[in-house]
Amino acid sequence: MAGRGDPPEGTPDGLPGGGEDEYRSVVFDESFVRAARLQEFSARERMGEHAQAVRSRSPGEDGVARGGGSRQALLLVLLILLAFGTAIYLGVRNPYLPPADERAAPLRTTVVPLAPQRTVPGGEPASLFSRGPAAEHRSGAAGINLPVAGRTPHFSESQVVTALGIAKDYLVASSLEPGVLSGATVRPARLLLDPDQLAQFDRSVEAPADDGRHAEAGWLVRFDPRTAVLADPAVRVQGTLRFEETGPETLDVTADHTFTYALRAPGAPPERASLFTVQRQTHFRFDREDLRMHRTELLTSTVLAGPQACGADTTGSLTPLLAGAGVPEAGTARATDPYATARPAAPSLCGALAPGAQPSP
Repeated sequence: MAGRGDPPEGTPDGLPGGGEDEYRSVVFDESFVRAARLQEFSARERMGEHAQAVRSRSPGEDGVARGGGSRQALLLVLLILLAFGTAIYLGVRNPYLPPADERAAPLRTTVVPLAPQRTVPGGEPASLFSRGPAAEHRSGAAGINLPVAGRTPHFSESQVVTALGIAKDYLVASSLEPGVLSGATVRPARLLLDPDQLAQFDRSVEAPADDGRHAEAGWLVRFDPRTAVLADPAVRVQGTLRFEETGPETLDVTADHTFTYALRAPGAPPERASLFTVQRQTHFRFDREDLRMHRTELLTSTVLAGPQACGADTTGSLTPLLAGAGVPEAGTARATDPYATARPAAPSLCGALAPGAQPSP
């Protein structure tokens, strides 16, 4: 009988011990077989045309590799979930969004009509301008001069120049733009406002109110085209711009300008024009985002406008008294000159237009 571990037929002839001693040093244990990079094709696979005898083993074909692949897939899923959660957290806690207490404050407005103390004079626009205080004032945007700019402790000179330029752009868009003056559009001024103030601006235009927050004239100069139109497109302007740093992150610009318009009734001849004066004091504030986005916040706006009747509605469009209008009741209102460079505080309800603020006879 064959010995224990021998083949049934015995050991091969000519090889002592069946050649076992010659190959005893080669050990084909399980780990060696699993690590083999080549594997013999099956009989069915070898029957194919141009089939090779062996094929490369992929790492996933053994249990160890499959276990490692599963762990790697699990780690990949965990990394994706971690990245997704981080993105959501950063989106909610965006460090670039300003805190609630740094949002733009509502604009505070004061609009005061100035009642004439004599009949409103009329005439040709050029003649009226030459006989009044606006004779030497420049026309349009040329009358809004920028001061000499310099750096502040926390803002560079270029940032100061940018703030002054935005303030000028807003004054032009809200006081000189023909479409705004005629009530056709508010877009030029609206585009320059901080987004936090747009809701207040829109309500002031659509539903103005006498509450110190929603007077349309606090934002821009508009005339009802059914009662008054421009007799001369060249608006006379004079005033000043000043800047100061009010904090490490805020730069303020204060504008004080007088605008003189030549107006007439719709259909009236040019010689029936009259002058209407609007003095605006506007306080602008800029943070670094406003400078970058070319926009501004309006803090306060004080408007003195005349000739108007003391009982005129100051919430919506301005209501000028035109050439030939009689003297309305001004009561005991203090005389106010909108052309004066050092004017007292604005009267609370109504003022009297100083005689010198109108063209001479």
